[in-house]
Amino acid sequence: MPAKKAADSGKAAAESAATGRGASKAPADKDAVSKGAASKGASKSVSKGAVVRKPESHTALVRRARRVNRELAEIYPYAHPELDFENPFQLVVATVLSAQTTDLRVNQTTPALFAKYPTPEDLAAADPAEVEEILRPTGFFRAKTKSVMGLSKALVEEFGGEVPGRLEDLVKLPGVGRKTAFVVLGNAFGRPGITVDTHFQRLVRRWKWTEATEPDKIEAAVGALFPKSDWTMLSHHVIFHGRRICHARKPACGACPIAPLCPAYGEGETDPEKAKKLLKYEKGGFPGQRLNPPQSYLDAGGRPAPPLGAG
Repeated sequence: MPAKKAADSGKAAAESAATGRGASKAPADKDAVSKGAASKGASKSVSKGAVVRKPESHTALVRRARRVNRELAEIYPYAHPELDFENPFQLVVATVLSAQTTDLRVNQTTPALFAKYPTPEDLAAADPAEVEEILRPTGFFRAKTKSVMGLSKALVEEFGGEVPGRLEDLVKLPGVGRKTAFVVLGNAFGRPGITVDTHFQRLVRRWKWTEATEPDKIEAAVGALFPKSDWTMLSHHVIFHGRRICHARKPACGACPIAPLCPAYGEGETDPEKAKKLLKYEKGGFPGQRLNPPQSYLDAGGRPAPPLGAG
């Protein structure tokens, strides 16, 4: 798009950003090369006013990616895991249950589960039919019952009833893969890890941090752009942004504070007023996903989610 038009779009996007912060640059322009045009001594000519960008160097990519993360840290200073938990056991169970459902539904379901089965020993010895009934709202409740009871049994028999703090041990538990393991390591043990969920995958590809499509390759590619100490909070920042603004089907480009840094600007709604209506959770004035969110989230205007059956 012409430079002036892009600048105007970026200005409008920044002015309507959810945090109210301004932006100094316009969204990234898309290359515009005239098709079939030829001139003497050249194979192709570039249409007037078009911008042809050189391939981004690795150093430039690192700088851009880290700037995006810094911006997201200012937008979401309260970013956190959106599953309610009080200990590593509750977190690993909740994360397993979050497959194919929302964190909200898990958070509305686990209070009853942990009230009845507070320890791995209790859950391992439970009646499967009773556990299935509790987990029914999360979907795939039979398979999830098998997983959480199986991992509870493994914790009792192999780890003394304690959740291990090593990746190689966690991934041996039923229902636990690398994504779940990194959620537990980063948020229950303070050990850095990148959580490659669907939001993370979508956004890092939109931002052209990687072209990889497989989670382990995405994890490696993005991890190489940041210090290891940043990995856990980076995951929270990206996932928060994906859930609130940069949606899968219709991203709210016109209300995005990092629009000037986004190569994919324009894929979604660019009109500021229309984009505002697409914002979710605290950015749109709605309750969040946790029944018991951190105080920092509440201080920023976030609202707790309602319990199951309350709406």
